[in-house]
Amino acid sequence: MKILVTGAAGFIGMHASERLLARGDQVLGLDNLNDYYDPSLKESRLARLTPNAAFRFVKMDVADRAGMERLFAEEKFDRVIHLAAQAGVRYSLQNPHAYVDSNLVGFMNILEGCRHSKVQHLVYASSSSVYGGNTKMPFSEHDSVDHPVSIYAATKKANELMAHTYSHLYGLPTTGLRFFTVYGPWGRPDMALFLFTKAILEGRPIDVFNHGKMKRDFTFIDDIVEGVIRTMDHTAESDPDFDADRPDPGRSKAPFRVFNIGNHDPVELMAFVEAIERALGKQAEKNFLPLQDGDVPATYADTAELNAWTGFAPATSVADGVARFVDWYRSYYKV
Repeated sequence: MKILVTGAAGFIGMHASERLLARGDQVLGLDNLNDYYDPSLKESRLARLTPNAAFRFVKMDVADRAGMERLFAEEKFDRVIHLAAQAGVRYSLQNPHAYVDSNLVGFMNILEGCRHSKVQHLVYASSSSVYGGNTKMPFSEHDSVDHPVSIYAATKKANELMAHTYSHLYGLPTTGLRFFTVYGPWGRPDMALFLFTKAILEGRPIDVFNHGKMKRDFTFIDDIVEGVIRTMDHTAESDPDFDADRPDPGRSKAPFRVFNIGNHDPVELMAFVEAIERALGKQAEKNFLPLQDGDVPATYADTAELNAWTGFAPATSVADGVARFVDWYRSYYKV
């Protein structure tokens, strides 16, 4: 197939592109290579993809309406994996307009491109952040997600609503994946694993929020990519049993689905830190801080729906995943 992967120079985008290329698909990777974090890391990720003759790269912002219209008209993609977005919960408190441009305007351009070029299936990145103030665990797709606690989360919920509208109006099959704390080699420098590893190796204290009383459903990148591609291969369909008198947030009469994709095994933040310390062979000096605005104390994915739809079953323990990240970090940064 010919597949558009947006955010191809990003963490998940690079790994997803590699997996698609390995199985013989053609991939057009799109990214704006912005400086939200070190662009040289993005360039290094791209350098892993560009030697493959089945990969082409286009530097473009998804918010570029005219450019995206031309791209879809010229390329005629079979399927789209949309991972480009302005990421980060805390950054959304400082620069909310960046989230509107990328996550709302950009997503509208993706939907319009898919609609007019008759893309077979759009798979897009949502986030566990949509669960916001919910406290019932584990988080389920059948729960309401009407109480976001950050602009980032609100844009991801908006993406799901926009996708549903296009599925309903135009029959465009769309599937949203609510990612739960993805980590692993080539990960983002603004994520906890990267920040902690770098600080510990440099002998600096690490900031531990909510005084360490946090839980995250840490999900290894290889498991995430397996789930993304399985989902892309299982096109969203309408649910014949959908009851409009008692609407289920996780179902629809339209060809629309939304799934949690996580490890289904929440880990205490301090246990995660201990796994990093073991992998590094070095203790961390800890700076305990209160819960940050926009953050949530715990995430926990119910993945039964994705398992039933695609057979998705994460297989990587936190200990193994952290060790693999540390090996990559030491090699990449020559530490």
